[in-house]
Amino acid sequence: MSRQVTEQAVTGGGRQMELPEDRYARELAFLAAYDDGPRPPGWRLTPRAVVLFVCGSDGEELRDAAGRRLAVTRKFVGDRQLVERCVVTLAGERGLLLVGEPGTAKSMLSELLAAAVCGTSALTVQGTAGTTEDQLRYGWNYAMLLAKGPSREALVPSPVLTAMARGAVARVEEVTRCLPEVQDSLVSLLSERRISVPELAGQDGDDGTVHAVPGFTLIATANLRDRGVSEMSAALKRRFNFETVGPIGDLAAETDLVRRQATAALARSGADFSVDDTVLEALVTAFRDLRSGRSAEGWEVERPSTVMSTAEAVQVATSMGIGAAYLGDGRDVVRTLPGHLLGTVRKDDPADHARLLGYWDGPVRRRAESGAGLWRTLWELRDDLG
Repeated sequence: MSRQVTEQAVTGGGRQMELPEDRYARELAFLAAYDDGPRPPGWRLTPRAVVLFVCGSDGEELRDAAGRRLAVTRKFVGDRQLVERCVVTLAGERGLLLVGEPGTAKSMLSELLAAAVCGTSALTVQGTAGTTEDQLRYGWNYAMLLAKGPSREALVPSPVLTAMARGAVARVEEVTRCLPEVQDSLVSLLSERRISVPELAGQDGDDGTVHAVPGFTLIATANLRDRGVSEMSAALKRRFNFETVGPIGDLAAETDLVRRQATAALARSGADFSVDDTVLEALVTAFRDLRSGRSAEGWEVERPSTVMSTAEAVQVATSMGIGAAYLGDGRDVVRTLPGHLLGTVRKDDPADHARLLGYWDGPVRRRAESGAGLWRTLWELRDDLG
C-alpha cells in the first residue's frame, strides 16, 4: 500500500456521510442568532428554531439581527405538528420514542433533533441483540483499573453517560432489538436521572453517583415490525412519549425527496443523477402502490411482505442513476426498473415475486392500456421479471 493511500486512510480522506451538525453548520449558526428567545437549559437553539431547522422555511429567506439572510432547507418531509410534539417532549426533558415502519426516516429525525438541540448527534448507541448494559451505562479501562484501581479516570462512559454529564441528547437506535434486561437499564436512568457506580463509592468522598445535568434527555427509535424481538416493559414505556413516524403522504413530496437523496448519493460517487423525472415518478408510484395495497386509481394491489419504504426507493433510484452514469450503453434507464424492483421485493419472501407479477398484470397493464407511454414500456418489460 502506498504512503499516500495509507495517510488518506488514517486522516479520513473525506466522509461518505456527514453528520447533520457538520452538513448544516451554517444553518445552525444562523438560527442561533436569528431567534434569541428563551431556550431550555443546555439548548443551542430555541424550540421554535429547532422546528424551523427540521421543517425548513418554505423557501422564505429569513433575516437575523445582523442583517444576514438565509433560506432554511426542509430536511424532514413529514407532519410539522409531529416535529413540534417531539420538540416539546425534549424541552420537558422526557424520553422520546420514535416508532414506525422501517425506512420512514426515524433515525434521520432523531439525528436532526439532537444536532439542533445540543450540537451533536454522535452520542448514539446502536441497539442489537448483542448490545450490553455497559454500552448504555459505563465500562472500564481495564489496564488503568488493574494499575490504579477503580477511579473516575478509569471509567469509560457510554454515550448515554456522556450525554448525562454534558446535558445533551443521547440516542438509542432500534431499542427493541436489545434484550429486555439491557432495555431495563434505561428505566432507572430515565426516572432518577442518575447512574450509580458502586466501585467508586467511598473513595475520597465520592458517593459513586453520576447525576444528569439539566438538558439531558434521550431519543430512542423502534420499528413497528420489531415489536416481537424484545417487547419493551410497561415500566420502560412509561418513561417515553411515543410518536409514530408514518410514510410520506404526498407523491410529489416523496418523489422530490427521492430525487434529492439519490442526487446527493450520486455526487458522492462522482457522477451526475440523470434519471428522468417521469421514470422517477413511476418508481415512487410503484413503491406507494405496493406499500399501501391500493393504487392511486383505487385498484387493489396485493402487498408484498417487504416494507416498500422511501429509503428503499432512494436506494433503487441511486442504483438506476449509477448504472446510467457508469454502465450506460444507450439503453433507456427505465428498462432497469423492473429488475431493481424485483430485487427489492424479494428480500424477505420469495413468494413476493408472484405479488410483483400480479402488480404488473394489474395496475401496470391497465395504465399501459390507457395510453400512458412510460407504463406501456414497463408492461412490455414484464418478461424481465422472470
